[in-house]
Amino acid sequence: MRDSRDDLKAAAQRIRVIDLETAGNGANDVCEIGWQDVALADDGRWALTDERGALFVNPGRPITADTMAIHHILDEQVADAPFWRDVAPSVLRPEGGLVALAAHRAAFEQRYCTARFTGGLPWICTWKSALRVWPELPRFSNQMLRYQRMPEGLVHEIGLPAHRAMPDAYVTAHHLRDMLNAASLEELLAWSAEPGLLPRVPAGPDRGKAWARLTTEALAGYLHDRDGDVRFSAQTELNKRGDIEIHQDIEPAQGSLL
Repeated sequence: MRDSRDDLKAAAQRIRVIDLETAGNGANDVCEIGWQDVALADDGRWALTDERGALFVNPGRPITADTMAIHHILDEQVADAPFWRDVAPSVLRPEGGLVALAAHRAAFEQRYCTARFTGGLPWICTWKSALRVWPELPRFSNQMLRYQRMPEGLVHEIGLPAHRAMPDAYVTAHHLRDMLNAASLEELLAWSAEPGLLPRVPAGPDRGKAWARLTTEALAGYLHDRDGDVRFSAQTELNKRGDIEIHQDIEPAQGSLL
């Protein structure tokens, strides 16, 4: 009989990267889910496993032209697929367990992968984590990270086409692997629970400037920005200077264009 401690050990060593394609913006509009697992190897380094895949999902309504133009999934391809409620549990809570789920700009996936389906697993946002691990990079989208970084071992063809669930999850998993080998799992989880710490001002007259270059007055002005990531980033720089205490209305938004 398998010892339950073995299951806990396995769960503590595996993270599932998720990517979703949708038919629109409704709560049940998923039309494809893809995944790629990352696990802690015997040498103490994180690595991709052979566990990856994708499933079509019936969104229960026609796919909008706007979203079809992004992922090119057709209504006839998902017409006979199972519904989200029938697909999600087996993918998000696989046998053997997980320590976390991950996605690039995970707030999007979390809209659909709710605690009902995940069992309350924590999430790693690889976008937020990339801002911390590689702040010197100019762009932080999944595909820009792919070509700026050229991750070791990424098979170009497996990561295509872009904007399909499994290829995107596969690319994201390479970023996650490298993040986990540069920082701790605990750090990635903590960063993912906060707003994004932008390395530079994303828009406006100070666009492209590092926060450290701004005056205290300019930073204070950004505390009223509608983007929670901007407010958090400005507040973090002010905290370093000891100028202004943290405001409690900062929300973990992911609205930046970085």
